[in-house]
Amino acid sequence: MKPNFKDNDSLLLRWFFKGLKYFLLALLGLAVVFVVSHTFGAITIVAMLLSEIVWIWVARIAISLVCLFAIAMIIESWG
Repeated sequence: MKPNFKDNDSLLLRWFFKGLKYFLLALLGLAVVFVVSHTFGAITIVAMLLSEIVWIWVARIAISLVCLFAIAMIIESWG
């Protein structure tokens, strides 16, 4: 059955949603690794996950996604 609406999403919105999906999956993976390694006592892995450089990169990716979303919304509102 064919839907009655057209897929008029912009390319930027598709990139944002795909990036958001993989970003959230990566955060879920980090959480699972943290819990499992903490449970089994792998303190070195826990220390690596809690290091400052990991969270700096997570913040950079999150800020980039927010900026991409803002740009996509501005372009969509003009079009």
